[in-house]
Amino acid sequence: MATNGSLNGAAGGPDFETEVVVVGTGPAGGSMASFLGLYGTIRDHLEIPETDVGQGIKGIIIGMTSTTAETPRAHIMNMAAIECLRDIDVEAECRKLASPKDSMMHTRWGYSMAGEEYARLYSWGNGPALEAKYKECSPCEPMDLPQTQLEPVLVRKATTSGFICRFNTEFVSFEDHTQDGFVDVLVKDLVFNTFYTIRCKYLFGADGARSKILRQLELPLKQKPGGGLAWNVLVKADLSKHIEHRKGNLHWCYQHDVDHPNFAWIGFPRMVKPWNEWVFIMFPVQGYQPDPPPTEEQWMKRIKQLIGDDSIKVEILNISKWLINDIVAESYSKGNVFCLGDAVHRHPPSNGLGSNTCVQDAYNLAWKVAYVLKGRAGPELLESYSKERQPVGEAIVERAFQGYLDHLPLWKSAGILAPDAATRVADFAELRAATKAGRERRKAFFKAIHGTRFEFQGLGIEMNQRYVSDAVYQADQGPIPSFEGDPVLDHTKSTYPGSRLPHVWLNKPVPEKPVPLLDLTGKERFTVLTGIGGEPWKEAAVKAGQALGIPIAAYSIGFRQDYEDMYLEWERVREIEEDGCILVRPDRFIAWRSMELITNPEATLVKVLQAILHGKGTEISSGKR
Repeated sequence: MATNGSLNGAAGGPDFETEVVVVGTGPAGGSMASFLGLYGTIRDHLEIPETDVGQGIKGIIIGMTSTTAETPRAHIMNMAAIECLRDIDVEAECRKLASPKDSMMHTRWGYSMAGEEYARLYSWGNGPALEAKYKECSPCEPMDLPQTQLEPVLVRKATTSGFICRFNTEFVSFEDHTQDGFVDVLVKDLVFNTFYTIRCKYLFGADGARSKILRQLELPLKQKPGGGLAWNVLVKADLSKHIEHRKGNLHWCYQHDVDHPNFAWIGFPRMVKPWNEWVFIMFPVQGYQPDPPPTEEQWMKRIKQLIGDDSIKVEILNISKWLINDIVAESYSKGNVFCLGDAVHRHPPSNGLGSNTCVQDAYNLAWKVAYVLKGRAGPELLESYSKERQPVGEAIVERAFQGYLDHLPLWKSAGILAPDAATRVADFAELRAATKAGRERRKAFFKAIHGTRFEFQGLGIEMNQRYVSDAVYQADQGPIPSFEGDPVLDHTKSTYPGSRLPHVWLNKPVPEKPVPLLDLTGKERFTVLTGIGGEPWKEAAVKAGQALGIPIAAYSIGFRQDYEDMYLEWERVREIEEDGCILVRPDRFIAWRSMELITNPEATLVKVLQAILHGKGTEISSGKR
């Protein structure tokens, strides 16, 4: 047993050996452990190699705290992340714990929770037009699930899938012996003040915004000036009597006539549990230094101002501060060490992209690690993780920070930027004036409200990820198509390799319960999709899977095929001929497609998969029948 902080155990070796170590029990670490723990154990009607039967990836997940998150922090779960959780059968459990969908109905602006309202927007897939738009893109609906509820689900899933979980355990350092194929990880048991060395094949840094692993890796960061300090004040307060006609989970409060304290210039209550638990997110005046920090009495006064009803009983549960960051790592990995989640992308909570991107980082990486560890792919496959996810991280950091900046025109037009109450009141009063100045201010105010829809209706930034790497084959596909509509607000369905598999509903000739195309894919396997005349692709999938030792499912979609395209949506979005082929990766992104049936589908499919799984630039025959 190592007791002196050394990376060598008592006998000169590690104290414990396993396949992977995950540092961090948050959304990124919990997801990573859940996915890896299940990979190798998922069963269906497919032929799975005997060597894989019942064997998931073995690992340990460690967390420095004594439990999962104690404060809600992230809460919006978007469809892209929920689709990942659906693949390991925890979506239903999460939805039971989440708040009802209509509790996210609006984002509102008003004087207080009990006072007058200035404006509202439909948000997070609610409202007639927005709901239809979201439902076209996924079988999963957005949900409001605080981190306090999500993390236990993920950790429990990981531990019931073979992972070991150790809380009160601090990551200290690592030594990456890449050439020898292992990483030694030094950790400290905070209960017994004892050091241990864990030897693993891969180390995953999901250890948050102050990641020690990222620092030791010395991965370069792209860092822009942030937005300063903010506060989260967790509160118990039953606001039910004020909510019936104010349903929503975000409520911005502008109080022009209040001489606000410097530590809480502007704030908005965010629902945690309807309608009796809230986080009051507060922004101080620019340049404010919390020395000394506000007292609980000071916070209580400000919170009661924002509630606007002195009869409401208020209990402060927790006060924490955080920084409005604009940071992304230039690369996510080095050697046998990979970082994910907040360790590599840090940004404001705008658009609700934080924990969602953490889950998707893990989903992208986990199947690749599993394939390498099981000998299905060469280690070159892992190089695609950073190439695919770093541009996504950079895009969501930019969007989230812009979402924060999008409120500045609103604050200006609403007249709340002046330092004194008298000027703020006069500016705000101009919104109702029948004057040219009043008309111009109203136009600016309405435009600014409309401008924030990119934060609360950002379907495109949630779903439009497109990957470019050796893990997708694009060489024979022509130029990458552009997005339709606005890339932040609108999702573009496409089967171009690197795109998300489009969502459509399927059924049987004698109708049964509808099945989303999404559910035919994933589950750690590749999937071949074809149609009438594409039977050779299904035969090729079986043979290619046997030749390469990988699980491949195959389905024909169309009139009287395995599944019926009952709404003719697949006909519209598949972009290939009926006898063509779409190859879908285990993470449900398009790996490759053939526009029509070709002369040797089996050999072509094998070559494509070899190129993807081993990073080899194999040429593909373009012969046609």
